[in-house]
Order: sequence, then C-alpha cells, then structure tokens
Amino acid sequence: MSVTVSGLDELKKLAGSDLGTSEWIEVTQERIDTFADATGDHQWIHVDPERAEEGPFGAPIAHGYLTLSLFIPLFTELLDVQGVTTKVNYGLNKVRFPAPVKVGSRIRLVARLASVEEMPGGVQIAVDGTMEIDGGGKPAAVLQSLSRFYA
Repeated sequence: MSVTVSGLDELKKLAGSDLGTSEWIEVTQERIDTFADATGDHQWIHVDPERAEEGPFGAPIAHGYLTLSLFIPLFTELLDVQGVTTKVNYGLNKVRFPAPVKVGSRIRLVARLASVEEMPGGVQIAVDGTMEIDGGGKPAAVLQSLSRFYA
C-alpha cells in the first residue's frame, strides 16, 4: 500500500510515521548473476550453485549490495512524492546485513520515515528500513537511507 503526498509540506507532516510494508520480491539466480555481471563480483558463493551448495550457507546467496539495491524499487511501492522536480539518493547513515539471502528467497521492505529536514531548495529525508526474508529469523538488511526531494 503506497502513501502518496503532494508536495514537500505534506511530506514534512509524515515525519516519524510508518510507511508500511512492500510486496515480496524473489531473489533469483538470474538476478544474482546479472548483478555479478554488472559489478564484476563473481565470487563463487553468489554465482556457482554447485560449489555454493557445499559452502557455509548450503546455497548461493545474493550479494549484500544487491539486497541493498532492491531498497529503491521496494521503497517506491511505499511512498510516492508528487509535485517535486527531482528525487535523488543522497547516501546511507548505516547498513548492516544480519542474514544472507539465499537464492529463491523472497524479501520485502518495512519502512519508517524517520525524519524530514529542510535544506536549500527542498528537503532531505531519512528512512529507517528493514529488508525482511520470508520465513527468516533475522533481516537481510537493516539500514537508514537518505534521499533529497527538490521543489
């Protein structure tokens, strides 16, 4: 379920609120291989299913940064800010990867709009996010993302 706001004033009013939970997205071997090709990170734990089966996790796992990169498409399911000219990623305050994402797993985002701060020409938001693994005891990632929205 998406929260839609029109303009920065409405966005400011959401500071401190929960944004909800995204839909599940499957992390397939094809997605992992494509990420490996894009980044040049072909470590066997990600791209060699037979060898990874004998490894510490019993299956190939997603790159941590692949999991992190899925934050954006999942986040856009939760918050739609209309009436702005530009939306940009600004960075991260923290990121941790408590549990590996095995190939075939599904993940989703649970997010909270931690803060909305004024800046020249717009606002900067901080979003606390938890990337959950379907059936997992620990999250795949816990992060605080920073984005800027310009009027």
